[in-house]
Amino acid sequence: MTLRTILLGAALATSGSIALAESHMPSAATAEVQGKDGISGRVTLNITPSDRILVLIDVTGVPAGTHGVHLHETGDCSAEDYKSAGGHIAGGQQHGVMVEGGPHPGDLPNMVVGEDGILRAEVFLDELDVDQMIKDDDGAAFIIHAGADDYKSQPAGNAGDRIACGVLTPS
Repeated sequence: MTLRTILLGAALATSGSIALAESHMPSAATAEVQGKDGISGRVTLNITPSDRILVLIDVTGVPAGTHGVHLHETGDCSAEDYKSAGGHIAGGQQHGVMVEGGPHPGDLPNMVVGEDGILRAEVFLDELDVDQMIKDDDGAAFIIHAGADDYKSQPAGNAGDRIACGVLTPS
């Protein structure tokens, strides 16, 4: 292994895999996420060559702990409690991976955030139809909840208050 290879690897490690993955796929939608107590960042929905949706999350200022994260049915973050974003993108499914008929196409796994407040993740959503669920007339939003999703409670996983929101803007 040459020094150049090692330095390139170090540069990629510090810049993060999210930026690397994002540069190689067409973006379907992006959201600038804002929230309570300084939460901010970006979420990108990318279309892979196999037509899967890869969600790239890069948000800072999130309280330490486990948080439910979902795509919601309305592209509106105007309400102080973010309830203007509506319910989860459901697609006629039940909420959660632990129930018959689930999960919603907009259900993402819980995200664990450390003391540094950084939430970075890459998640595939195989049931999400971008044209019908993101690019529809009322849009869609990305939401971070205060608590963990229990993956079974209807209609939304009992994940608590909404603490951050970003309107997904189609590319």
